[in-house]
Amino acid sequence: MGVFVFMPLVLPLTAWPVARLAEQHLHPRTATRLLTAMAAVLALCSTVCLGLVMVVGTAQLPGNPLPDGWSDPEVRAAVPYDEIVGKAAIPALCAVLVACGRTLWRHARIRHRAHRALSGLPDTEVAVLPDAVPYAYALPGRRGGGARRPVRGPRAGRVVVTTGLLDQLRSAERRALFAHERAHLAARHDRFLLTVQLAARANPFLRPLRTAVAYTAERWADEEAARAIGSRRTVARAIGTAALVSRGTPAPTLAGLAAPGPVPRRVAALLGPAPAVRTWPPVFTSVGLAAWGAAAGTAVSAMSSANSAVTMVLILHAATPL
Repeated sequence: MGVFVFMPLVLPLTAWPVARLAEQHLHPRTATRLLTAMAAVLALCSTVCLGLVMVVGTAQLPGNPLPDGWSDPEVRAAVPYDEIVGKAAIPALCAVLVACGRTLWRHARIRHRAHRALSGLPDTEVAVLPDAVPYAYALPGRRGGGARRPVRGPRAGRVVVTTGLLDQLRSAERRALFAHERAHLAARHDRFLLTVQLAARANPFLRPLRTAVAYTAERWADEEAARAIGSRRTVARAIGTAALVSRGTPAPTLAGLAAPGPVPRRVAALLGPAPAVRTWPPVFTSVGLAAWGAAAGTAVSAMSSANSAVTMVLILHAATPL
């Protein structure tokens, strides 16, 4: 095992360069998927690392529930034993589990409350609330929503908007708003946002990826809305207007037209040409080198955690009497 068991804790640093470059140079759809996948793998590996360090470091503590053979000197010599690090891993792992559990619980609670608040309204894809406070967001459901137009139901995905925001938008800007929110529902951006939220809770080094995905998901919906209504400038005006008057979304895992973030960058991107669609950036470019570097770091993190886990299982299995 050696130092390999600790590498997944710091390898998320290799994803920092690609997070910023992906925002600027990759198509938002590609960037969102790439960064979310990296964040999920790196977070899982770092959590496995904490679990392994905790088992190794606490095997000799009195009262532990592990078999006696796991604290033999032979096992101590075969694995990187450090009682201080092992003890420190216990609260760290508990903090990760509690933080991820709270994030999941809060996301589920907000979704449940939002669906319950809409129960008295007509069962349509767009739910207009008679509220003077301007806001709008995409409320995901069991079957999503948007382009495929699934069979409606009380828990289907819906676009939630208030009369306070609609009153601030022109007719064309309203169409841009609805197209933007439908894009969030159709692509299930809530899943990407929730994944990077959990990843950032598991490892603080992944917070730049969470910020980047929050931006690229909005840019993805911006581009889909511009394609749907045929006017990038109209979508830019809708974003600018909504950002000035809206209070945002009820949770960071729910997407919306005026979600917090670099709105001027989104508007500037829409006023320029549409981004080129690429599945992977060219190698001999800054973003390509960063992407390959982050991919290599993710692969090394996965191999390190897998190697450490397999080695741990084999050693402890051999030390455990049948």
